[in-house]
Parts: sequence; C-alpha cells; structure tokens
Amino acid sequence: MTAMSELRQRSDEDAVVHPGGGEGSGTVISDRRLLRGARSRQAIVRHAVDVASLEGLGGLSLGRLATDLGISKSGVQTLFGTKENLQAAAVEVAREVFNEAVVHPARTVPRGAARVRALIERWIEYAEVPLFPGGCFWAANLADFDSRPGRVRDALFHCQRDWRDLIAAELRHAADAGEIAALDVDLAAFQIDAVLMAANTALRIGDEEAGDVVDKVRRVAEGFLAPPR
Repeated sequence: MTAMSELRQRSDEDAVVHPGGGEGSGTVISDRRLLRGARSRQAIVRHAVDVASLEGLGGLSLGRLATDLGISKSGVQTLFGTKENLQAAAVEVAREVFNEAVVHPARTVPRGAARVRALIERWIEYAEVPLFPGGCFWAANLADFDSRPGRVRDALFHCQRDWRDLIAAELRHAADAGEIAALDVDLAAFQIDAVLMAANTALRIGDEEAGDVVDKVRRVAEGFLAPPR
C-alpha cells in the first residue's frame, strides 16, 4: 500500500460515526485522532525518506510532501512544524528501516568474521535492490550536510559512526578470537565503509555490471577477514 493510499484509508476510517456518545466516547474519539496523527506522521516520513534518497534532504519541503500525498500543507505543518523537524524525522526513520533490513538480520549470525560477512551481504542487498529508491540514504545525504552544522548533520553522522563502530566491533571480536590477523579495526571499518559508498555510486550510475561491483566489495572485505598466517 502506498503512503497516499494509507493516508486516504485512515481518513475514511476516522469518518466512521460513533453512535451513542455515552461516557468515554470522547476519549475513544480523542484516542483515534491521536492514532490517526501518529500513523499519518509515519506515512509522511516514510515518503520523505524515499524522496530524500533521490533528491537529498534539502529537497524536502512541507508543501512538496503535501502535494505528493494529496493532503493539506497545514496538516503536514501541524505534524512537523518546521522543515528541519521533518528532515530529522526522516533521518531517524531511515536509520530504523536500515537497521531492520541490515543490522538486525546479521545479529542472528555468530559474532566475528561471520557477522562482518553477514553485515556486508545484507548491505549489498540493501543497495542493490534497492531498499530506498535512490539507493543508500546516507550516501545521498552525508556530503550535503558535512559543512552544515545542526541537528540534521549530527543525526546523519551519528548513524554513520554507529555503522562503522559496529563493523569495527565485529572485526575486533574476530581478531581477539584468532579468526583473523591483528589489524587496526577502526581503519579497516573506515575503508570498508568507503568501499560500500563507492559501490552504491557504481550501482546507481550503472557504469559497471552489478555483479562486478558486488564482487569487488566482497573481495575487499575478504582482504580484512583473512585468517592469521
């Protein structure tokens, strides 16, 4: 179901007549309105994430989303207030969606080298499918905010730092367990992340076959996961 159809369905649901009007009916209606607001906000933000993956967070506006979804601008403004609030909400939802698709599934795999491989495989799927229309959400937005201090930049870079820290932690676990040779795990995580960003660009541009891009990512990763000699 699209974000637009979800919003229209919720509007229809809220039009249901509640007979009786007895004690507690006002609370029920109020609760329904709160629920409608929360669901509408979720649908709007999810659409904002898709738009931002294609055009960047700078391309978001309350009016743009209202037009896209066929709802009033005042309704969107009531939910978010400012463009910055909307952008920050989009970053948070993108993080949640990314974690659900990439991080959480990988946590079912044993820690160390196996989990690093799982994280990379899930990331490849995330970028190749892609999960967001424009590919990697972070690749689409980090560069635009690297020189723009504020809560949106802080949120973006916090997510990137968490991702690198996760890779570094699993590399450290693998090295401590003797699965891989000793290495600078922070540097290795930085390099892996850089390769993933480059892979996203290559997949979006299409200047190489997707299989070749994926193969390069795996080869780079395996270079860090080689067992000690």
